[in-house]
Amino acid sequence: MTEEKDLENGYLEDVYVTDIGLTWVASRWSLVDMFNREPDRHTREDGPVAEWLGLAELAVDEFDRSRAVQLGQDIQRLLRPPLPDDTIRTAWLGAAHGLFDPAEYGISARTWLQRTEEAWLSRVRRDDPAFVPPPPKPVVDEELRRAVLQLIHPSAEHLGRAAENPPFGTPVTGLVPALERVVTESCADLGYRLFLRAMKAYHVPADKPSLVALGERFGYPYWVVREGLNDRPA
Repeated sequence: MTEEKDLENGYLEDVYVTDIGLTWVASRWSLVDMFNREPDRHTREDGPVAEWLGLAELAVDEFDRSRAVQLGQDIQRLLRPPLPDDTIRTAWLGAAHGLFDPAEYGISARTWLQRTEEAWLSRVRRDDPAFVPPPPKPVVDEELRRAVLQLIHPSAEHLGRAAENPPFGTPVTGLVPALERVVTESCADLGYRLFLRAMKAYHVPADKPSLVALGERFGYPYWVVREGLNDRPA
């Protein structure tokens, strides 16, 4: 279990939490998309962009402080390593079913994360003006990184095809390599959650027992892995 997700944070006590941090924001794609089907909405930054930034603020209201802080942690885990902008964009798009691409609005992936962090931090500081975000503490344990990569590998071909040929949303090319780079160069925990979120977004069949077992090693709340997972055989 990682230090930042232990019992003192209460994660294992709360069976209603279905995701945390940046992947919780990405998981809202189906709800945001309900309001963004009209083509003209996608030409206005005050539409989808504002709505997605609003989700960063909502994360503060949805979760207690220990879990709300996870969003800032995740963003810094992606921003601090020298990950290519396209890698961050691809991993994000896969997690959000290609339904919000910052590039469509002339925003780089790093700039998008910075704006998301600003929205989140501004909301936190409305309640606590003196709040200082804690260091990101990425999970860099090599054994955990290998464990995540070993679970990504069997689903790589199916997930890659699904992301490149979606029924809706922007097609995502190179999703699996991007996720692997997040795991190996940024954070095993965040890389795993982005992988899980993409698997659920594209409804890719998964080895549920193995995924759940690794989620338990990370100390996730009960439903973070289980909720929305397609556990039917491929």
